[in-house]
Amino acid sequence: MYLLESDVAAFEQYRYQLDDMVRSEPLDPVFEMFDVYRTRVRERLNFALLQLEAEPDFSVDEEYVFDREELPWAITTAELDEIWRKRVKNDALGLTLAEKDWEETQEILNKRYTRFLKRMDQAKSDDVFETFMNAFAHTLDPHSSYLSPRNSEEYRIQMSLSYFGIGASLQIEDDYVMVINIIPGGPAAIDGILQPKDKITAVAQGEDGELVDVIGWRLDDVVQMIRGPADTVVRLQIMTAGALPGAEEKIISVTRNQVKLEEQAAKSEIITLPRDGRDWSIGVIEVPSFYRDYRALSNGDKDYTSTTKDVKRLIGELEEQGIDGLIIDLRNNGGGHLTEATALSGLFIDNGPVVQLRNSTGRISRLDDPDPVPRVAYNGPLGVLVNRYSASASEIFAAAIQDYARGVIIGQQTFGKGTVQNLYSLDQYVRNPEDEGLGQLTLTIGKYYRVTGESTQHRGVDPDISLPSHIDVDVVGESVRESALPWDTIRTTKFRAGDPLETTISTLTASHISRSKDDPDFQYLVEGIRDIEEVRARKTVALNIDKRRVEREESMARRLERENARRAALDLEPLASMEELEDTEAPDVQLDQAAGIVTDLAEMSAVATAPAQTARIVQ
Repeated sequence: MYLLESDVAAFEQYRYQLDDMVRSEPLDPVFEMFDVYRTRVRERLNFALLQLEAEPDFSVDEEYVFDREELPWAITTAELDEIWRKRVKNDALGLTLAEKDWEETQEILNKRYTRFLKRMDQAKSDDVFETFMNAFAHTLDPHSSYLSPRNSEEYRIQMSLSYFGIGASLQIEDDYVMVINIIPGGPAAIDGILQPKDKITAVAQGEDGELVDVIGWRLDDVVQMIRGPADTVVRLQIMTAGALPGAEEKIISVTRNQVKLEEQAAKSEIITLPRDGRDWSIGVIEVPSFYRDYRALSNGDKDYTSTTKDVKRLIGELEEQGIDGLIIDLRNNGGGHLTEATALSGLFIDNGPVVQLRNSTGRISRLDDPDPVPRVAYNGPLGVLVNRYSASASEIFAAAIQDYARGVIIGQQTFGKGTVQNLYSLDQYVRNPEDEGLGQLTLTIGKYYRVTGESTQHRGVDPDISLPSHIDVDVVGESVRESALPWDTIRTTKFRAGDPLETTISTLTASHISRSKDDPDFQYLVEGIRDIEEVRARKTVALNIDKRRVEREESMARRLERENARRAALDLEPLASMEELEDTEAPDVQLDQAAGIVTDLAEMSAVATAPAQTARIVQ
C-alpha cells in the first residue's frame, strides 16, 4: 500500500547483512529503510487528503481490492495513486453507509489521515529500533520479542496504577487496533460481546461521550483511551472479525474493571438430555484458564484458589446430583499455570507423567501430577471440548487425556502453542545507574512434548471427534505464523495408558453424524459458517453505494431467514426483525453436540465408570 517495487528491490541488498549487523555494526540500513517508508507514507497520506476535496461519485461501478497480500508491488506512483483513490473512496463509503453526511465524512477522514501523518513524523529512533528488533526476533519464532525502555517503563507504571481496562490483548494490524485475545475473568470476557480478531475503529467515554475514530492511531494512545477508573464505561465501535471493509459496525459498552480471580474460576452446569425413556445428566465444567493464587499460597493460606481445587470441588457437587458423564470445556482457554495443567490431569489419570519439556540445551525433563498422593476425582465417561483458541496448558491437559485414553477430545484442532518463554531484563547491563535502561526481551527457551514424544507445537491436539466452528484454522493458530517452530518428536516416556478408544470413537462419530443431520441447531451453525467462509474468500468490495446497500440488506435477510428456519423446526415463534435477532442469544451448538456425544459414551458404558478398566504400559 505504501512502497514501490523499486523500493523493495533496493532493500534486497541488506537481505544477508542485517543479522550480522545486529551483532557488531551500526544499524544504519534499518534507519535508511525506515526513512524510505516514512517518505512513502507521507506521499500516500498527502494524496489521500487531496482526495477529500471533492465528494466521490458512489454511482460508478468499480471495486476496491482490500486484500493485496498475494498481489505484486506497484511499479509506478500512478498505480499507487489509483489504489489509494479507491481506498479513500472505500473509507468514505463506509462512513456514508453509517449515515454520515459528506461534511462529517471529510472531518473524520481528515483527522484520521492527518493523525497518521503526525504519528509518522513523531517516530523516534527508539521506535524504529524496537520495530526492527521485534521483526528480527519474530524471524526466530512468533513469541520472542523486544520491549523498549520507554514501553517497559510504561508497562510497569500501568501495572501499578489504579486504572483498569476491558481485559483484552490488542495489537496494531494494517492501521487497525485488533483484539488478539480475551483475558478470562476480565470485563470483555464477562460481557462476551468482544471476540478475537474484532477491530476497534472508535472509542468513546461513558454512555454519552462522542466516538473518536482511532484508525491509524498508535496502540499505546488507544490503550490510554480504553483504560480508565474502575466501574466507568467505555464504548467501542467494532468491525467484527471477518467483516468486509465498510460493513456495518456495532457499538458495545464495557464497564472497566480489573481481571477478577472469581470470574476466572471454573463454573459448572448440568445439561439434561431425554433419550430412550430416561433423562441423562451430563455435567459441564467450564475452565476459562489455568489459575493459581500464588500470593495466598506464599502467605501460607491453605485455602488458596486454584483451577484443580475448584474443579475437584465442582466434580464432587456434580456427582452428588448423579451425573452420567462429564465435559471439561476448554474452549477459548489460552493456558495459564503449567502446574495446574498437570495437577488437573491428575484428577482423571491415576498416576504417571503428564508432559515432557526439552530446554534449549536439549535436556529433557518430565512433569508428573504434583499431588504427592495422586487421587482420581472422577472415573466416569469424560469428554474434553476444545477449539482453536485452546492453547498452551489447555493443550497439555487435552493431550494427556487423549494419550492415556482417559476420555474423548471433541471440537476443533487446538492452537498449537507448545513453546516455553522466559522474560529477561536488559537493565542489568547498564553500567551507569543514571542511564536509561535497555528494555527487556522475551525469548523462547524450550518446547513441550506429549508423553508419546510428539510435540504440541504447531499441530496442537487433533480432536477425536470434530465439530464445525466459526474460527478459521487458516487464520488463527501457531501454524499460520511464518516463523513458528516446527512440530517434532522426542522419545516416548514410560506411561500406563488405558484401553485403546479407536472402536469407541468410531461408534461415537457415527452416532454424532447421524444425529446432527436432523438437528436444526447444528444445521444453523453449518449454514452460518458457510456464509462466513464466503465473505472470507472475498478480496474485493464494490464501491457502488447501491450495490453495497443491496449486499448488506441481503446479508441481513439471510441471517434472519436462517434463524427463523431454525425456530420453525423447533416450534418457536419467528422473529420479525434484525433488532430482535441481535437481542436473541444464539444456541451453544458445540456444547450441545458434545453433551450428545458424552451421553452416547455413557450409554456405551454399562455404568458410569471410566472408559479404561485395564491398562497397557507404553515405553
